[in-house]
Amino acid sequence: MTKKALVVIAGGFEEIEAVTCIDVLRRADIEVTVAGLGKIDIKGAHDIKVTADISIDNADDNFDALVIPGGMPGAANLASSEKVNELIKKFNTSGKIIAAICASPAIVLAPAGVLEGKKATCYPGLEEKFTAGVKYIKQNVVVDSNIITSQGPATAMPFALKITENLSGSDTAESLASALLF
Repeated sequence: MTKKALVVIAGGFEEIEAVTCIDVLRRADIEVTVAGLGKIDIKGAHDIKVTADISIDNADDNFDALVIPGGMPGAANLASSEKVNELIKKFNTSGKIIAAICASPAIVLAPAGVLEGKKATCYPGLEEKFTAGVKYIKQNVVVDSNIITSQGPATAMPFALKITENLSGSDTAESLASALLF
């Protein structure tokens, strides 16, 4: 059965993080749907436009993973969305993968309450936004139960490969990493 991932983006998203995840997951034959907040054509933090597949208003939790790129003000825009928060809570209740990188673990996931009692990482300096119940780990990628977090643009490749591993197995992730010369 084909695995499916929902990648959510908003104005000001970090392009490297979003596109790396979309690309790597698709190379792993994971069906990726990109959902845009507020519109379909979304401009990233560095003025690169990405056309989403659907509006986030039309997104549901019929996916195996929810991927949340960082970037500012992209992460803040996602955090302010009731729909994004609803999706995070539904994925978490179902034990589905929630993967967030850069600012998003601190700005999007922590306020949603899904990091309580878990280990996580984020963009250096933003760990101050974690609540007392979150154990900050200074690593490129941290996995705790169904939550995958990562630090930022330079860690986008290992982050995407960790999502791939969790969805499609270590053999697929290792084969893909080798083909990508990673």
